[in-house]
Amino acid sequence: MSVTVSERGVPAGPQGVQPLVKLVGVKKHFPITRGIIFQRTIGHVHAVDGVDLEVYPGETLGLVGETGCGKSTLARVIMRLFDPSAGQIYFEGQDITKLRGRRLRERRRDMQMIFQDPFASLNPRKTVGSIIGGSYRLHKIVPKAKVKSEVQQLMELVGLNPEHYNRYPHEFSGGQRQRIGVARSLALRPKLIVCDEPVSALDVSIQAQILNLLEDLQEEFNLTYLFIAHDLSVVKHVSDRVAVMYLGKIVEMASGDTLYENPKHPYTGALLSAVPIPDPDLAAAKKRIILQGDVPSPIDPPSGCRFHPRCPQSREAARAQGLSDEPHPRCREEDPALLPHHPGQVAACHFPLPDRAVIDVDAV
Repeated sequence: MSVTVSERGVPAGPQGVQPLVKLVGVKKHFPITRGIIFQRTIGHVHAVDGVDLEVYPGETLGLVGETGCGKSTLARVIMRLFDPSAGQIYFEGQDITKLRGRRLRERRRDMQMIFQDPFASLNPRKTVGSIIGGSYRLHKIVPKAKVKSEVQQLMELVGLNPEHYNRYPHEFSGGQRQRIGVARSLALRPKLIVCDEPVSALDVSIQAQILNLLEDLQEEFNLTYLFIAHDLSVVKHVSDRVAVMYLGKIVEMASGDTLYENPKHPYTGALLSAVPIPDPDLAAAKKRIILQGDVPSPIDPPSGCRFHPRCPQSREAARAQGLSDEPHPRCREEDPALLPHHPGQVAACHFPLPDRAVIDVDAV
């Protein structure tokens, strides 16, 4: 997919194609309160802190990052399960940031979600037929007499036995339960499906089946995916573009091949260097990037670049200039903007990594 770069530094997708979803300066801060009867706010958790993002029709945008970086919160903000603290959310050019009631419910027909835990996301007291058919009953788009047949068609589509219509979630395996979640998300024929780590709780062989199913469904129904995952190999397999998130911000974004070959942000490089490689020659040539310390608290994020307390590249730049062994003063004081590097690639870093910083192809 050929992409350009917008004025805000975000890859702008194919020329002439309008984004299906567009986020502008989106923030989500959760208040921290103290007191029992009279509560007062003493701080905020900066879960999502100024995200600009565009998702284009028919593509799969991968979103990766450590646990606690804000990926799932961002997904729920896009779905309007959480109200954003600031910024705007556009869907097909319509500002849905403050939609309420019937208008929001109508818009949600076009946005569905597949959750991480295939068991916790299903009501154990309802049958599979009732779970999948709930969307039809709520939105009243299918006559009651035809709900069962529609649900059974969906079950067959995702690889479930239609005769299991009256079974309960506990009677299925983990992979089958995730297929139920996929069927539920397809019921209203949405345009966007947010996949919040849909395969992380499954065995490797079952992961492949679910990923292949999602790929087939995307081709058949022209779906757009926002795919959240920890496993970078999975993200590379399914994504057209990949966005890397750290402590509430997008720090790098590029097409899958560009990002994996030439990561520019040191955090992206560290993530990629930690991925096991089955090829012994490539594994021997891979350069390991070691991070220092733990992820800072989102309650009190660092000044300047949020990654600077753990960044080896910043320390190396400071040593090269004869300053100290601490992070570079520019990284501590100045928040880097997303700037273009390779075509369609942006990264927020004052001292980006050189090309081939993780894999030394000359050594292979």
